[in-house]
Amino acid sequence: MSSVRLRPPARRGELRDRHEDGHRLHHLLWRLGPGVRVCSSAVLGGGIGPRAWILNAQVPGGYPRLDPDRHLAEIAAAEGLTGPGAGLMTAADVAAYTTGHDGGVTATVTAGLGVRGWAAAPDTATRARHRPGGAEVPGAPFRPGDAEVPGPSFRPEDAEALKSPYRPGTINIVVTLPVALSDAALVNAVATATEAKVQALLDAGLDCSGTPTDAVCVAAPEPGHDGGEPFAGPRSTWGARIARAVHTAVLAGARTAP
Repeated sequence: MSSVRLRPPARRGELRDRHEDGHRLHHLLWRLGPGVRVCSSAVLGGGIGPRAWILNAQVPGGYPRLDPDRHLAEIAAAEGLTGPGAGLMTAADVAAYTTGHDGGVTATVTAGLGVRGWAAAPDTATRARHRPGGAEVPGAPFRPGDAEVPGPSFRPEDAEALKSPYRPGTINIVVTLPVALSDAALVNAVATATEAKVQALLDAGLDCSGTPTDAVCVAAPEPGHDGGEPFAGPRSTWGARIARAVHTAVLAGARTAP
């Protein structure tokens, strides 16, 4: 048996809770241990590299801080986590996470869909005024004012929805695999997970491709001398498993998300 298969990352995140500023909040924590690397668009520890943990933290609606990376580091320190990690945020209810499993792949999803739209929006629709730490930060929650990005299917009645009270957004996806992936396959795995997310949203009857702050983390053992699995597209062995696991988890979350 190859050594890269002996230390798979933790498949399930621990559901933890904490109290901040009068709020009882939850976070999911994966203790990955040594020998695992992550490819992610996370606001903390994004990119490709060794990671000892992944944290998906719930924050209140109308999140006021402009330093989500530091905030995540504070939560990690309070959990006694050390070494490099990846951290995501959402205003969605983390305790309502959903999972999908397929052939050793596990996908865990927290789905907030109160603010959503299409990725390819008209240029005039993407010119919301700039806010540091705002809607362009992946894995960070929406705040009031971030919802000024209508998609191509924008209808007049949607204008009133944008003025309505704050509703949380952000779909965070964490995928764990028991086998190593090459650099290219890791990147491809993120793309495959994203494709499966969009398919699930459409299958749930939602007219959107996601939210502007969606984030993905893919965790797999570090490759050995063989370089890891070379492919993770949706028709490859492991890519197909990723797609099915993510689709299952997102579909379940989308059907119950606010």
